[in-house]
Amino acid sequence: MKSTEYLLATVRQVPADVEIVSHRLMLRAGMIRQLASGIYNWLPTGLRVLNKVENIVRDEMNRAGAQEVLMPSVQPAEIWRESGRWDFFGPELLRFKDRHERDFCLGPTHEEVITTLINNEIQSYRQLPANFYQMQWKFRDEIRPRFGVMRCREFLMKDAYSFDASRQGMEQSYQVMYDAYCSAFRRLGLDFVAVAADSGAIGGSVSNEFHVLADSGEDGIGINTEAGFAANVEMIDLPPSGAQSSQPNKTLAVVDTPGVRSIADLCECLSIPASKTLKTLLVRGDAGPVALLLRGDHELNQLKAANLPGIATPLQMENVETIAEATGSEVGSIGPVGLEIPIIADYSTRAMSDFVCGANQPDRHLTGVNWQRDLPEPEFADLRKAVDGDPCPNDPSLPLSVKRGIEVGHVFQLGTKYSEAFDATCIDSAGDSVIMWMGCYGIGVSRIVAAAIEQNHDESGIIWPEPIAPFLVCIVPINFQQSDNVAQVSLKIHDELAKAGIEVLLDDRDDRPGVKFADMDLIGIPHRLVVSDRGIAKGQIEYKRRGTDDVELLPAEGIVDTLRSRINRHG
Repeated sequence: MKSTEYLLATVRQVPADVEIVSHRLMLRAGMIRQLASGIYNWLPTGLRVLNKVENIVRDEMNRAGAQEVLMPSVQPAEIWRESGRWDFFGPELLRFKDRHERDFCLGPTHEEVITTLINNEIQSYRQLPANFYQMQWKFRDEIRPRFGVMRCREFLMKDAYSFDASRQGMEQSYQVMYDAYCSAFRRLGLDFVAVAADSGAIGGSVSNEFHVLADSGEDGIGINTEAGFAANVEMIDLPPSGAQSSQPNKTLAVVDTPGVRSIADLCECLSIPASKTLKTLLVRGDAGPVALLLRGDHELNQLKAANLPGIATPLQMENVETIAEATGSEVGSIGPVGLEIPIIADYSTRAMSDFVCGANQPDRHLTGVNWQRDLPEPEFADLRKAVDGDPCPNDPSLPLSVKRGIEVGHVFQLGTKYSEAFDATCIDSAGDSVIMWMGCYGIGVSRIVAAAIEQNHDESGIIWPEPIAPFLVCIVPINFQQSDNVAQVSLKIHDELAKAGIEVLLDDRDDRPGVKFADMDLIGIPHRLVVSDRGIAKGQIEYKRRGTDDVELLPAEGIVDTLRSRINRHG
């Protein structure tokens, strides 16, 4: 491929609201362009990478014995109502009516479709186990699309669904897919970890997420490799430590805190650490508002909170009007002292003393607050997400390390949730009709492209893992238009590489070498060859591998074989 025949849409500037590296580099490298909020066009460079990710995932699905199908993206409301998810899924489900006023949606997932399909195609246990997958563009109407293709509304997903005649069969199918995911992510060149996870809106009893480790990840992952433990911080139980609060050293006092609306504001105003503050969150309960208390440096675990007795489902924060009625104050100044509503505090708050909390008066807080002396001890429960240093559930003597992760895959043991809803049965070996057991397995194909960039980049641009690079080799000629020798040698190497099945981009543009080097680094092509008159005279080609500073002079003779060995070594 020659640059003059290719849409090399690199740019230097991107919109100011771009927040993360992958979004910025995908725009600058000419991989994507936004059409609408959370909806993107994929340009040739981006599509080459996307196709490579898709092909590796497809290959691993085929190796695992899954069969590829293609299901409609437009789905009728009837099957969603039958599964009970038409209302439960919420506003992320994009709903519309056809010309006959019938309800439809754009599929965010395909459990309903696959279950109705297979229910009509499989009658006997002899046809099981069976696993069906597709590569399909999904749509979820995210309330706040951000981070480019990392959290967008339209995205490419590989979703697979297994069917078995028993729980044991489902568990075996689940393990096969778990192993296939590990193999796929290794082949993609990703540093990943598999963690225990919540099943969310999909449902089921057991699930695991696969996360690419990156500082920009939205999910916290608690890890202790020595204990063999890894889980999403939302899934980590944090039992009471047994620690009790110390004797009070300070008297209760009211202090003015004008303009304070957050824990960060409070810490700055009073020059105190967040661990000495108590935050109060009001959520909807079955019989009115409930106050949840956490240490200021901890974050509410919404999954845990939603499972508390008396808390309304789904979990919702109370509105401004209810907060004012229940506390006499506003967000930013709420505290538990004197509250006449149910209060539940996280276990970690039990050991707090002389802490700071809202005074239930606008722009005022209480200092020197202590349990029992200033307010009765509330009900305590596990309410928070795990943080660095928390005890590892597998071995409490070892600490957890919390890293950031980007979820790129999720596998579920669905059980019979959907097969029961659609009466999806088969005849077992005894001749009886039994409900089929299902598994569900998703990989965010388009998200992997962004996740790989988050994990592999430098100040010059992208550093692709070789299996998903848009091109493996770039040739940068010096004075291609002015030197016949440079043009002939460059074209010869280009043609030999292409004939050898090595994807190559020849930058034959009439631009300065610095512009070409910058673009090739930005795009992230792993191997760069520089052809010049001086090098030709010496029988040499300049070689540089992306991500390193070392420049080598290689013999021009046999350059294709030399490159092939280096690609095989690093690929």
